Amino acid sequence: MLRIIAIAASLAGALFLAAPAAAAGGKNTGTSSISLLVPAALTSAGAAPAPHYGDLVTFAVETDETTQPWVNLRCYQGRELVSEGYDGFYAGALGDELFGLYSPMWTGGAADCTAALMMRVNGRWKQLASTSFHVNA
Repeated sequence: MLRIIAIAASLAGALFLAAPAAAAGGKNTGTSSISLLVPAALTSAGAAPAPHYGDLVTFAVETDETTQPWVNLRCYQGRELVSEGYDGFYAGALGDELFGLYSPMWTGGAADCTAALMMRVNGRWKQLASTSFHVNA
């Protein structure tokens, strides 16, 4: 009888330890993606599909992790941050889901940008996906 109680206690302990691990693993089952869109009507005259300084860009976003996704765009010239912006990509968010590839700090020239698909969790930003691209001068 003592042996049966010991085996039952061992199994119960194993299940107790496995349950939080399984639950934690279930939190990251969502899928998210972000990709650059350069609307032809929004690019500078004669611009190629690749973005150029001064163009407007937006992003195609998909996620099943939140109903209120955000995009954070950061652009660098070398190691210097020359542009950063956030925009909500959901109904009711302020903004127009467009980012201008320019700023008071970025007055011309090429840059390298990264757009991150984000969500708010407990007052902090969580990155869901990202894409990087080069902006031509």
